[in-house]
Amino acid sequence: MAVEMSRSRFDELVSDALDLIPVEFARAMNNVVVLVEDHNPEEPSLLGLYEGIALTERDSTYGGVLPDRITVYREPLLAMCADEAEVVDEIAVTVVHEVAHHFGIDDERLHELGWG
Repeated sequence: MAVEMSRSRFDELVSDALDLIPVEFARAMNNVVVLVEDHNPEEPSLLGLYEGIALTERDSTYGGVLPDRITVYREPLLAMCADEAEVVDEIAVTVVHEVAHHFGIDDERLHELGWG
């Protein structure tokens, strides 16, 4: 059964998850925005998505580009959880997973590290 939660509470939990990122990594994040959307129109069950140029792929020609986007999808996260504590955990995993992509860590490595 899906968890019922206001948009503002969900946004707050995403912000809390971002606060879990170690300071040295948070400071290293560059030209990236974190957004919350209801769902991905192409893949409605997707929990999160990183779109952009990972820090490890940027070179001296990088500049003048729109910010990378990390999108956290509210509806599928709420649908997969039984209670708010589970939502908190799943948001944290999703945020860490997508931030890791910003740092150039691929899905295979994330799964090996337990953040799949």
